[in-house]
Amino acid sequence: MMPQAPDSLGNAATIETSPSDHSGFSARVRNAMAWRWGTQVLAQMITWGSTLMVVRLLDPSDYGLFAMTQVVLAAMAFLNGYSFATSLIQAKDVETKQISQVFGMLILANGFIAAALFLLAPYIAAYYGQPVVADMLRVQAVLFLTVPFVALPSALLARKIQFRNQGMVNLMCAFVGAGVVLGLAWNGFGVWALVYAPIAMALVRALGLTIAARLLVWPSFNFRGAREILSFGGALTLCQLFWIIQSQSDIFIAGRAFDTHELGLYSEALFLTLIVTGRFLPPINEVAFPAYAELHQLGKPLAPFFLRTMRTVLLVTAPIYVGLALTADAAVGTLFGPKWSEMAPIAAGLAIAMPAMALQIVCSPATNAMGSPRIYVTTSAIGAVVYPLVFLIGVAYGPMGLVTAWWIAAPTLLLATLALTLPAVGLTFGKLTTELAPVALACGVMALAVTAAQAAIGHISPPAELLLIVPLGVLTYGATIWFGWPSLVRETWSMLREAKIEPVPA
Repeated sequence: MMPQAPDSLGNAATIETSPSDHSGFSARVRNAMAWRWGTQVLAQMITWGSTLMVVRLLDPSDYGLFAMTQVVLAAMAFLNGYSFATSLIQAKDVETKQISQVFGMLILANGFIAAALFLLAPYIAAYYGQPVVADMLRVQAVLFLTVPFVALPSALLARKIQFRNQGMVNLMCAFVGAGVVLGLAWNGFGVWALVYAPIAMALVRALGLTIAARLLVWPSFNFRGAREILSFGGALTLCQLFWIIQSQSDIFIAGRAFDTHELGLYSEALFLTLIVTGRFLPPINEVAFPAYAELHQLGKPLAPFFLRTMRTVLLVTAPIYVGLALTADAAVGTLFGPKWSEMAPIAAGLAIAMPAMALQIVCSPATNAMGSPRIYVTTSAIGAVVYPLVFLIGVAYGPMGLVTAWWIAAPTLLLATLALTLPAVGLTFGKLTTELAPVALACGVMALAVTAAQAAIGHISPPAELLLIVPLGVLTYGATIWFGWPSLVRETWSMLREAKIEPVPA
């Protein structure tokens, strides 16, 4: 339903942004997940296709320069006010006045960031010793001006667990981004192809989501009565700051220690290994957060949904990362080409740490949906300390030193997160370990089969190795799970097709 405008006396009407009934909850979640995750997969296939063509046209140094600007954009993004829009998702009732206030907050915050980025650009370029970075940052300041028209409609659609329109907009953005980056790279624009493509995508996303959510409200800069929004949003903003420190500190630290070639190799290896955690898990969190919030508002336990989410995430991500660690040479040679061969050991090493990161990422929606982001703040703060500390030590040993730092930081943060999250959602560590153990064992069997096959076939071309090894790994993993733990397959499938969520015994 379209938000109602205030009446003639200025009284804000309560808008219908929550579901009209709670029947068919699981079906609505499945439908939302299908659209959000399904369209994300299609969008990523388009993006991957264009990326793999572009990396053959550009040089590692271009990606090194681009990585420098991405650290800065991410560092400033924690002030973009996205968390204030997120606060609308978990609120029990939302009025037009609150939407207008959030709109105003977003406009003020992002206008300030864009202006600050434009003025600070020369100083940031001087830090890196790369003058072109200043021009790149000034152009990319436009990205922040689109945030209000993305964050607010996204939150309003997510509140109703409606992701079909968002998915279609994402697909449209993928086509636009792929066309722009390929066209510019082919015509010799170099690193600027990487700069302009995200801007084109942001403009399309802003327009598409605004239309999809029927966002017809004026921004309000009178923030009286917005204490709850500021409180919840402020806590998530603090978490976002901690996350940025955690996730961007490696590039920030390495930006001065590595040359652009080394930085480009590391940043692209990180891009490759973060494809699953960075691209496919956020959509799961976007759907899980309003789903957890609705369960919590109904007084139902979160443990069953949380446990199944963790199990499904590891069931999918673990074999992908184990497989990448084992076949990195062939994968990089096939996908990126010979000039990127130095990237293979970096990607293989990073892949080992990613399953731990995947599990840690999907913990926060449950506790945030309970209306108390304290746990998320605490775990984010831990990550903001642990990651930079190990990166500062590891950077002295080159890219592989940063890889070793990941091996330490990712499991450490996962254990800290689980220690705080599991009691809050009503689960024990033993129960979680029991549920996840079959996945770990199946990955071990797959690793043995793949290693034996690689030793048997010897040295062959990278594409041929992938054609032989990947199907073997998939079949081995699938067969181990199917014959060893058939109930795991049935329960995971039932999560996708049953009409209701059944409790999981604690």
